[in-house]
Amino acid sequence: MESENLVFAFHFFIDTITLFMEIVTASILDLNALRKLENESFGKDAWPIFDLIAVLTFSGVIRIKAVEDDQMVGFVAGDPRSNEGWGWIATIAVDQRYRRRGIGRALLHACEAKLGVARSRLTVRISNQAAISMYEKDGYATTEIWNGYYNDGEDGMVMEKELQH
Repeated sequence: MESENLVFAFHFFIDTITLFMEIVTASILDLNALRKLENESFGKDAWPIFDLIAVLTFSGVIRIKAVEDDQMVGFVAGDPRSNEGWGWIATIAVDQRYRRRGIGRALLHACEAKLGVARSRLTVRISNQAAISMYEKDGYATTEIWNGYYNDGEDGMVMEKELQH
């Protein structure tokens, strides 16, 4: 059963310009926009088309997008593992033109709220200090390092957060 849309309105005041953003459930109709966002955000680490189709169609997957001016500006997917008591933030990306406006954090919080588990985990490149800083400020802590996790051999940092329910 498709989960109900989460709709949040966020206003950001930047030099007296108000921007409107919605956070809603993504669908297969977002495939092209998601593919573009993944490629621009992750380059060689972008998910292949099959994985993008899967994340947009498999049951149980949480898929949420940020929309501004009728275009996808961010996306997050979560994999709840209720029987294990935790869930994965499988991917999170924000269009580089819209970063540092709180969109990534809003997507993260929306996904965490839908996971329905006690703990959330994610993996981040060890060199991605901007993302690591955001996650740490949001209560994530490093639990382990996965050596050579990424395609180019860079290590992945596994982080975990206790969620409030």
